[in-house]
Amino acid sequence: MKIAETVTFGGGGLDRAEDLRRHPELLAELPVRTLLLWRGKPLVRGDALHVIDGPAMTDHGHPVLVGKIDGHALMARDVSGLAVDGVDEETGAFRDPTRQTHPDLPDSTEFAELRQLMTQLTPIEAEIGATAKGVLEWHRTHGFCSNCGTATQSGKAGWMRGCAGCGRMHFPRTDPVVIMLVTRGNRVLLGRSPAWPEGFFSCLAGFMEPGETMEAAVRREVWEETGVHVGRVGYLASQPWPFPGSLMLGAHGEATSDAIEIDPEEIAEAIWLEREELMDVFAGTHPRITPAREGAIAHFLLRNWLADRLD
Repeated sequence: MKIAETVTFGGGGLDRAEDLRRHPELLAELPVRTLLLWRGKPLVRGDALHVIDGPAMTDHGHPVLVGKIDGHALMARDVSGLAVDGVDEETGAFRDPTRQTHPDLPDSTEFAELRQLMTQLTPIEAEIGATAKGVLEWHRTHGFCSNCGTATQSGKAGWMRGCAGCGRMHFPRTDPVVIMLVTRGNRVLLGRSPAWPEGFFSCLAGFMEPGETMEAAVRREVWEETGVHVGRVGYLASQPWPFPGSLMLGAHGEATSDAIEIDPEEIAEAIWLEREELMDVFAGTHPRITPAREGAIAHFLLRNWLADRLD
């Protein structure tokens, strides 16, 4: 797609400054700015990221170099240990509108869920937020060596964890996921996960397996979930999705059959929608179906299919 990088979290142009990860002496010469995250929520003022000049909350975790901006090293730090105000433990993972505050942080700043912010952020802010959240979550879940079980230590400005036990170096992982715009003539195939609200439908998606091409993964996942066979598959666009750490590979699959037979362990429901019906969905006038989340690649692909902008 010519407009592939206009997807949310794409096209920010962040200078990731990989050379500074290998040269701590050069990194130490740069002035620092810090983005704080609490339980994966970046610090914001209004609907914009709020970056603090200088190191901040240095007694929490290890800083991660996000990139170099305006001659400054932008670091991210996990402050999930802070006792913040505004916590609602009952909030579901699908949507978290709550915001948290702390008295030691600048006035009018809050920690906010990135999914609620992503369409308001500038492209560079969105890329910064996705990068910081993804890498810090990897640190949170990879504190021990997968080879020998020894505790690992952060290195290379937060882009590696080293094991003193066996010498292994571990690097942030990204899990590839195929997400499919499956069409047959004037219709598109949508599905609803069992965990999603009633009426919420999106493109089918699934994790790629070792030794599998993107095209094969598209065909396998669509057949496993709906019993629909897919022929031609083409790549469209990708989106980093830091919830917690996936790379969504958007593809267009042309169905060769249309009979649906769902696997209830994989999906709650699947339907074919005419193009005109999907227009009603996006207009908010469909009597039953609500659209894919704005900012997600599914929303991006479906809107561009309606507008005939897949090339």
